Amino acid sequence: MKLSDVVNILPAHPFRGSIEEVADGTARAVQMKDIEDDGAVAWHSLVRTELSGRREPNWLQPQDILFLVRGSRNIAVLLDSVPFPAVISPHFLLLRVAPGAGVLPAFVAWQMNQLPAQRYFEASAEGSVQRSIRKAVLADLPLVIPPKSTQHAVVRLAAAARQEAETYRKLIANREQELRAVASTILNRKAL
Repeated sequence: MKLSDVVNILPAHPFRGSIEEVADGTARAVQMKDIEDDGAVAWHSLVRTELSGRREPNWLQPQDILFLVRGSRNIAVLLDSVPFPAVISPHFLLLRVAPGAGVLPAFVAWQMNQLPAQRYFEASAEGSVQRSIRKAVLADLPLVIPPKSTQHAVVRLAAAARQEAETYRKLIANREQELRAVASTILNRKAL
């Protein structure tokens, strides 16, 4: 089975040049810089803008998958929620699981971020200065679709791993803060 068998691949909004910031704009645009290291969208940093064009925008929806087609990180980002009207910039393609496909969007995103898919993207990327993945290459990505019970189990396991990693990051940050406080106390003492 291939990716295009289970998802509809939709284009980004066709911005002309850089995305113009409009303070009271009615839409926001997800750009490459808005994807955090852990693969989440930094919703607070999205640029407000006004959309032009005759075509109805592909508004982002919960359970959509954003795929970064340009740059060195070709990752899939699952949207759990979408807090306001937003579209994607041309650095992305929008993947929407087809009705009745029998696959969880979270499982598709997880599989796209695993080593076999990442190797496929690495081998299929084009461009020497800025790598990119063509839509046809993305559509042909081989997928394994296990039973829904297995998909749910994998998604739960991946969520638990992300939560554990976040907990460890917080513990490390707390320890570093504690060490800075100790260093400040000890090293700033005046000799008696």
